[in-house]
Amino acid sequence: MQPGNQTSVSEFFLLGFSQNSEHQPLLFGLFLSMYLVTVLGNLLIILAVGSDPHLHTPMYFFLSNLSLADIGFTSTTVPKMLVNIQTHSKSISYSGCLTQMCFFMVFGGMDTFLLTVMAYDRFVAICHPLHYTGIMSARLCGLLVLVSWLISLSYSLVQSLLMSRLSFCSRPVIPHFYCELAQALTLACSDTFINHILLYMVTVFLGVVPFSGILFSYTRITSSILKIPSANGKRKAFSTCASHLSVVSLFYGAGLGVYLSSNACSQKGMIGSVVYTVVTPMLNPFIYSLRNKDVNWALGRLLNRATSCLQRIHLG
Repeated sequence: MQPGNQTSVSEFFLLGFSQNSEHQPLLFGLFLSMYLVTVLGNLLIILAVGSDPHLHTPMYFFLSNLSLADIGFTSTTVPKMLVNIQTHSKSISYSGCLTQMCFFMVFGGMDTFLLTVMAYDRFVAICHPLHYTGIMSARLCGLLVLVSWLISLSYSLVQSLLMSRLSFCSRPVIPHFYCELAQALTLACSDTFINHILLYMVTVFLGVVPFSGILFSYTRITSSILKIPSANGKRKAFSTCASHLSVVSLFYGAGLGVYLSSNACSQKGMIGSVVYTVVTPMLNPFIYSLRNKDVNWALGRLLNRATSCLQRIHLG
């Protein structure tokens, strides 16, 4: 590193989606609505799982952690974008940009790990149903989530520390709606070799390896389902995986589309980023509660309690 002749910067500039001022109110209303739905929907899932003993199972334990990660994932990028739209500003402080990248990597990593762990849970439930309770113990589930958090935090902290050592040219402009790591590295005036090596290694570790694990799990799951003699049995077995498979398709489909595309900075690239950073977290509560009687029952009971509480407060 040779920071001596470089110009230090105090802020970055996020170009966002549209330079047309007429589109800003529409974008603000759209993303504010999506953000509120995301936070409320995922918070209801967490409360429903926590308050209903019938949902204290490995699958719903992982789902509640996924909802928590989704709230953090969306909250990392959308609020700052909303503030910039409302204030007609495109700037984000240097420290704010590093903080945003750090939390984005933490919650993004958690999403990939949790989706992989949930695929393993479905694999055990369908391929080894008699040993499910013994294999998916509370200790193992807690350990899997803890290790996922530790790995995600470790990588994000290491990459953030490496980023803090870089020097950037004057007025660095990021053609995105958040501080995207790969694009920020292209703006550095100092050597980014170590950063890129770490980025490529972690892309394989957090992207390719978990996705391969999910593919392997579903290959075995499909094989086991096809061996079930009755059509009704096959339908029930597949229905337990349908929600997770939908979320995986949305998340990885959009994510791989963005990072494998040579036009990640284009409008299409940003729209793809919106799908896996905003749309997928927003749809997760709907996907997992749709046609899921246990979750619907728990949500209904939770809302009834809240309504009764409000009525007592009003009468009192």
